[in-house]
Amino acid sequence: MTSLVVLDVVGLTPRLLAHMPRLRAVAERGFQAPLGTVLPAVTCSVQSTFLTGLTPAEHGVVGNGWYFRELGEVMFWRQHNALVGGEKVWDALPGRTVANVCWWYAMGARVDWTITPRPIYRADGRKEPDCYTYPPELHDELPPFPLFTYWGPGAGLPSSQWIVDAARHLLDTRHPDLTLVYVPHLDYDLQRFGPSSPQAAHAAAELDTVLAPLLDRPDTTVVVLSEYGITDVHRPIDVNRLLRAEGLLNVHTQDGMEYLDTWTSRAFAVADHQVAHVYVRDPGDIPAVAKLCATLPAEVLDDAGKAAHGLNHARSGELVLVAEPDAWFTYYYWLDDAAAPDFARCVEIHRKPGYDPAELFFDPAGPAAARRRAITAVARKKMGLRYLMNVVGLDAGARAVRGSHGRLPADPADAPVLICSDPSAVRDRVAATEVKALLLELAS
Repeated sequence: MTSLVVLDVVGLTPRLLAHMPRLRAVAERGFQAPLGTVLPAVTCSVQSTFLTGLTPAEHGVVGNGWYFRELGEVMFWRQHNALVGGEKVWDALPGRTVANVCWWYAMGARVDWTITPRPIYRADGRKEPDCYTYPPELHDELPPFPLFTYWGPGAGLPSSQWIVDAARHLLDTRHPDLTLVYVPHLDYDLQRFGPSSPQAAHAAAELDTVLAPLLDRPDTTVVVLSEYGITDVHRPIDVNRLLRAEGLLNVHTQDGMEYLDTWTSRAFAVADHQVAHVYVRDPGDIPAVAKLCATLPAEVLDDAGKAAHGLNHARSGELVLVAEPDAWFTYYYWLDDAAAPDFARCVEIHRKPGYDPAELFFDPAGPAAARRRAITAVARKKMGLRYLMNVVGLDAGARAVRGSHGRLPADPADAPVLICSDPSAVRDRVAATEVKALLLELAS
């Protein structure tokens, strides 16, 4: 029986394929097609569309995070699959076995095998690398997950190599009918240096080599797809600082540090790459907030605009902002760096009320000092002492970012792509909402 391996190579575009001969070879024996993405073109939203065939308005994943109104909290990178509405591809494959290797919302998904990053959060505040597996006994068959190469200033190839090796282990020992594999490597240097940089070309070539063992397995159909293309940027947009300056966003202060006060703010934004959801407490304020946001280098989507883009879900903000092509949104809401909360200078994807690509850098304002702080923190950790990994720059970090995504692509060379090793399934173009049907066809 032929098995199906689906590689989600984030950031893969036709432009990058020029540096990836092994992936091009798969396309030559099968086919390659443009892949239409959804708004926002970010990981959690697009993956949910791939697996359900639904738009964000239907499956409810309106970003990598959003404002949970019932809790009064902004939360990013949740993991429970129940947050994704609709029938998933594995629900439509009764009697077939499915493995999920690091796709998001893996926890609780009704698949046969799950592997996903899951750090250990010690009672004394330490965070240690680890992963979650289902069934539990699978955990001890895998080496330690290299968490600090999965995200942060040290993010790089080892995490993607680990993921590919974990997928190979499942394929060799469990033989799933469908294996989903999330491969993040292109996310890193393309955001740090931009997709036009030499580092981006090098990252593509590196990844092409790492993927090779999954591309030529006997009796295997391979689908390679991407959620978005990363494009060059140079302008961070401080939307929350604008809302605060106009008296719409409130903060509360503890120990000299300012925290976003979602409970009393009239308006605040949840920044997610090139898209920001603006939550407005009083409907009567929406026109004024929309007028204010229109002064930013961004398009403002009201209810009609959200509906036109398949983003009119209750989890969405009352307004949605889409940055101009060379810009992206910060979550920053403080007006003085001295008042920033301590987590702002840390790699802290769960506590920040928005996405922060500055976490990919040692503070550009003083990278050597940031590295020394990291070395000291690691030493304290090894001695069992409390430590703070405060290595992330604030405005200097934001200004260093050279690549982003989230908008719908303007240039086909920078748009997502789908490659399939089976020429009988050829398409001229595939929409993100059509991926599920294609996978079901290939798995039948």
